[in-house]
Amino acid sequence: MRVLVTGGTAFLSRAVAETAIARGHRVVCLTRGASGPPPPGATHVRADWTLPDPGPPPDGTFDAVIDVARRPARHVRLLAERMRDRVGHWTFVSSCLVYRDRSTPGATTDAELVEPAETGPFPQAKRAAEEAVARLFGPRALIVRPGLIVGREDRSDRFGYWPARIARGGTVLAPGEPGDLVQWIDVADLAEWLVRCAEQRRSGVFDAVGTPVGFGAMLDGMVAALGARCDVVWVPQDFLLAAGVAPWSGPCSLPLWVRRPEEAGLLSRDPRPAAQAGLSCRPLAETVRACLDWERSLGPERERRAGLDPATERAVLDRWRAQRG
Repeated sequence: MRVLVTGGTAFLSRAVAETAIARGHRVVCLTRGASGPPPPGATHVRADWTLPDPGPPPDGTFDAVIDVARRPARHVRLLAERMRDRVGHWTFVSSCLVYRDRSTPGATTDAELVEPAETGPFPQAKRAAEEAVARLFGPRALIVRPGLIVGREDRSDRFGYWPARIARGGTVLAPGEPGDLVQWIDVADLAEWLVRCAEQRRSGVFDAVGTPVGFGAMLDGMVAALGARCDVVWVPQDFLLAAGVAPWSGPCSLPLWVRRPEEAGLLSRDPRPAAQAGLSCRPLAETVRACLDWERSLGPERERRAGLDPATERAVLDRWRAQRG
């Protein structure tokens, strides 16, 4: 196949391009060139879709496009419109954040969606892009809504914090309850599935998520995978919020922790439809080791986008112990 990948220079788009090349496809990466070159073996076409006139799209016809764009929905629509008659199959990678209800565990793609808005916030813009792709390509379109994507080259720190913290050992502050469900998808597994779906010209809408597991079981798996020596202390949600610890991401946060019950469904969507369509997930240990290698390559002393620094973690734990007497 001749495959067009939007991006191809970082994280998911790069993994998609590398996977497609490894599977023998001719890959063209459409990018501004701001994040470095695409992988060896790909053809690089530059276009800046942030400009009013980004220039002509790539020449020729394509068997498939895999669009992982985070850019505004207008740019997704413009590219799709300009290439509609030269593409056999279009995959658009959206997000599980397009669902209005984030509180219901086990929800499916039938759940209510946010209102589309090309110039709106991330979820609304992604929804508008979905609608444009579905309208233009119909049965030739695949809409994929991943949950939390993790793995090598993830710079969000929303998963990598935990392997790095477990590897450091000692007393680990864990949020909420051990049975609170969490869910992720390894970037390598997602990339392989996206390419195979393009090969099969699969259509429809899927949540690309792994099987939900308890937060405690995940941490136990990390400890086992890394051979770490840890003492995990579970601290209730209300105490953490009162202590100024934020859920999910950002400064002074604990990743993979979401407010419950308001967002209990955010990391526990139904994984079965995608699994039945061929999405398979590698063992946790493989993902953990890859994430730790990536964390170490970035350097442990860097400024993090999510997580607690050691001093803050100790201070919160001290306050929790003092309260308990």
